[in-house]
Amino acid sequence: MDTKILRNISYGVYLVSSNNEGVDAGCVINTLTQVTSEGPLVSISLNKENYTNEIIRKARKFVVAIINEKINPNIISTFGFTTSKETDKFKDYKYDVIDNIKVITEGVCGYLVCEVENIFDAKTHDIIIARVVDTKKYNDEKEMTYRYYHEVIKGKAPKKAPTYEEVEETKSKGKYKYVCDLCGYVIETDEELPDDFVCPLCGADRSHFTKV
Repeated sequence: MDTKILRNISYGVYLVSSNNEGVDAGCVINTLTQVTSEGPLVSISLNKENYTNEIIRKARKFVVAIINEKINPNIISTFGFTTSKETDKFKDYKYDVIDNIKVITEGVCGYLVCEVENIFDAKTHDIIIARVVDTKKYNDEKEMTYRYYHEVIKGKAPKKAPTYEEVEETKSKGKYKYVCDLCGYVIETDEELPDDFVCPLCGADRSHFTKV
């Protein structure tokens, strides 16, 4: 089966966040889908090991910010490749607080406030059905698509994303080739990777790079 055809499915890029008993969590997703129009329902998919999933399950409420093409790529790196269990992802960026939930306001078109109605088991992931109870629009900037994220920003899918794929081997353009085990970023160089190298995509240090 050629799974590459799945790359032709269209997606947006979103930032989902929640809060439970003072604990903030947030991550980047590409799985938001509108399910109904009246009393609108949406669905998202989250890996069961994702800490944001754990917080949403407890809080039964979350906010989805719609990312636009002018977002600071560091925001995507922070929310996409670190865990809220160990990192305060919001501290370096501007945000609003909606019903105790922090919502990034930089580089987003607006947001949807959602209340969980059902959660379905999808083996490695949970499919969360939620009702949209409030919205806000910030601007008319062009929303980011998953294609734009990959082709323009050169972003990768984290390992817990539904669209994650193992790094494909390609003919090396340099003497050495290294891959980041967090985000899949590949660097080809004529010299050994220095000890102080930091991944330009997810911010991981040299210890996360393996020579291939």
